[in-house]
Amino acid sequence: MEKWGYGHEKGNERTTTPKTCGIHISKARQKPVSKSLRSCLMLPVGRIFRYLKTGRYAKRISATAPIYLTAVLEYLVAEMLEVAGYACIDHKRKRIITRHIMLGVRCDDELGNLLARVTFAQSGVQPKIHRELLPKRLQNLEGLDAENQTKLFIPIL
Repeated sequence: MEKWGYGHEKGNERTTTPKTCGIHISKARQKPVSKSLRSCLMLPVGRIFRYLKTGRYAKRISATAPIYLTAVLEYLVAEMLEVAGYACIDHKRKRIITRHIMLGVRCDDELGNLLARVTFAQSGVQPKIHRELLPKRLQNLEGLDAENQTKLFIPIL
C-alpha cells in the first residue's frame, strides 16, 4: 500500500535538518524538543496542557488547544508588561512593581475592560479627584465657551 503526500515514499528522505525557532537539530542526536520551543513560545505549553487535563474542563483536549491558550496568555502578559513599563517610565523608576501594573492596566481601555473586577494587591488606588472637591473656579468651567477654556490651565486628572 502506498502512502501519498507525507514524505514516506522511497527516495524522499529529508536531507536538511529540521529547523525549530532558529535551532537546528540534527538527525543523529534526536534530542527531545519541547512543545514551547516548537511553537516559538516562552511560556510552557506542556504545563498548560497538564493543567487543562487535571482541571477536567473537557473530557478530551486536542493537541493544539494548549498551544493556542499559551499564545493568548503570552500575548496578554506582553501587553500588560508593556503598559506597566510605560507607567514605570512615567514615575521615573527602573523596576516594575504592582502599582505600575495596576496603573497601566487601568489606563488602557481593552485591558481595563478585561480586568475591570480585578483587585491588585499592594498597589494602592488609582489617583482621582472628584469634581466636588475641586476649587470653584474649575467647577464652573462647564458653562464657559471654548475660547475661555483654552486660556485657562486645566489640570488633567
